[in-house]
Amino acid sequence: MKRVFVCLCASVYLLPIFSCWAESDPLFFFYDPHQDPLAPRDEYGLLHQSPKLNQIDFAPRHELRLGYYFESGAALSSDPAYVGALQTALRIYGYYCGPIDGVFSDRVSEAIARMQKNSSLRVTGTITIGVRRTLHLP
Repeated sequence: MKRVFVCLCASVYLLPIFSCWAESDPLFFFYDPHQDPLAPRDEYGLLHQSPKLNQIDFAPRHELRLGYYFESGAALSSDPAYVGALQTALRIYGYYCGPIDGVFSDRVSEAIARMQKNSSLRVTGTITIGVRRTLHLP
C-alpha cells in the first residue's frame, strides 16, 4: 500500500514535467536564423533570393536585432521594415494574406486581432509584447 502511495505521489509531481514535452510550443524559445522574418534565410543560412523586390527590402533597419527590443509598439507600427517583417510572420502562420508593403493597415490590425484571439491574448489589434513573442519577433 505504501508503495502505491509513493508511486501516485511521484506521478503527480512528474506529470507537469512530462506534459511540457508533449506540447507543440517549446518550453523556451531558441533563436533560429532560418525562421527569422526580419532576415529570412534558406537551409544553408544564406539570405533568401526572391525573383521580385518589395519596397520594404530597402527600408532602413537597426544594425542589431537588439535595437528592436527597446522600442514601443507605437514606434514599431510606423517602422516599414518591422511592419513588413510582421506581415511576413502573420502570413507564415496563416493570419494575413494581403500585400507585404510595410504599411500598418486595417487588414494587419485584423490579422493581429485574430492571432491574439487564437493565442488567448488580450485582443487589441496592436503590436504588443505578447504578439511579438508569439510571432518570434524582437
